[in-house]
Amino acid sequence: MEEKEILELSEKSVELLSQRKFSEFRSILSQLVPADIALMMESVPEEWKFLFFRILPKETAAETFVYLDNDMQKSLIQAFSDSELRQMIDELYLDDAVDLIEEMPANVVKRILRNSSADMRKQINEILKYPKDSAGSIMTTEYVDLKRYMTVGQAFDRIRTTGVDKETVYTCYVTDANRILLGIVSVKDLLLANSDDVIGDIMESNNIISVNTLEDKESVANQFNKYDFLAIPVVDSDERLVGIVTFDDAMDVIQEETEEDFAKMAAITNAEGSYFKTPVFTHARRRIVWLLFLMLSATITGSILTSFEASIAAVPLLVSFIPMLMDTSGNCGSQASTLIIRGLALGEVRPRDVFRVIRKEVAVASLVGFALSVVNFIRILIMYGGNVNLSLVVSVTLFFTVIIAKVIGCTLPLLAKTVKLDPAMMASPMITTIVDCCAMLIYFAIANAFLPYLV
Repeated sequence: MEEKEILELSEKSVELLSQRKFSEFRSILSQLVPADIALMMESVPEEWKFLFFRILPKETAAETFVYLDNDMQKSLIQAFSDSELRQMIDELYLDDAVDLIEEMPANVVKRILRNSSADMRKQINEILKYPKDSAGSIMTTEYVDLKRYMTVGQAFDRIRTTGVDKETVYTCYVTDANRILLGIVSVKDLLLANSDDVIGDIMESNNIISVNTLEDKESVANQFNKYDFLAIPVVDSDERLVGIVTFDDAMDVIQEETEEDFAKMAAITNAEGSYFKTPVFTHARRRIVWLLFLMLSATITGSILTSFEASIAAVPLLVSFIPMLMDTSGNCGSQASTLIIRGLALGEVRPRDVFRVIRKEVAVASLVGFALSVVNFIRILIMYGGNVNLSLVVSVTLFFTVIIAKVIGCTLPLLAKTVKLDPAMMASPMITTIVDCCAMLIYFAIANAFLPYLV
């Protein structure tokens, strides 16, 4: 549903709530999915939010709650009675309950855990013990498990009995008495089989793709893209099935990692939370660290300019080309780094491919640099009265600067990956600062060599 339509419904909802036309209000909500209801609820004035939420059917309320932002979740939890909170937690899937606990302050977490069932508390604590960026931290233990000796009919009976509380029933996991993962069978396989067929005969037992509980969650999310999974099993070091990661959680990871990479590429640290809800001081704190570093590192460029004062004094016109050379080199370096960071994220490029990458980028840079240099040479000739020597100095500098910028832009992300750093750190701001220094060194080295012909 379009955002404009949702805003119109929000206004209508407030009108219905104020007139206490609850049945008509419920009929509107019955036509919407939880994600749209959450967006609609966020547009409702503060004084109506709690009543809005309380009127939702129990299951719909739990599903909608997951899509609300952290601040609204916190305010609702604080407004709930213990029985209301207990009912809502019981309706949440385990992984959603864990996500909620990780985002809430300690006093709210204590209340959530106090109102959770003993079994859910045990499962929540089990998942919370895994490292934050691991597969174990995003998995759910709510999956359908079968035994290899079951018939298809018995399997369907088990799905009907336990499936209502599971996050997905489309893929079932076959385990032995020790929970060792033996195979996978889809509901489609079961539907197409005879009711007396044995699960062990129809399950997929070869090349089972699973992930370890400690595997990086971004790597797990990328496997969904590679294999088109709806869910992927998570096993411990003894190959025991302990949970599954579902497609929706993988998408959350990809979104989170993308936002984090964009923040690092823009030289911002820890960019989390809503833009408008984040205080000005927090925005400033997140940006200032990198900006200070980049500002101080830019003094190197100033030092280079100072060391070539004699050349600048002899030919002041040289200064007018510095912005163009620095901008072009920075843009070329940023292009290369962006492509390599993307390749690393998608698994198309690996650190061991460094020499292949350099060869390719040098070839690309040579063509790009030649084209830019020729255009620049003609431009300077026209603008500066046919000064061939000046045109040659600037154009040759541009050619070599483009090559150096491309090489630096492609190697720094690979180097970061090799030393276990996030390649996104080596994006535009960092690359630009380093390449600017190199551009100035090349420029004045060539200018000094040609200085007798320029004066």
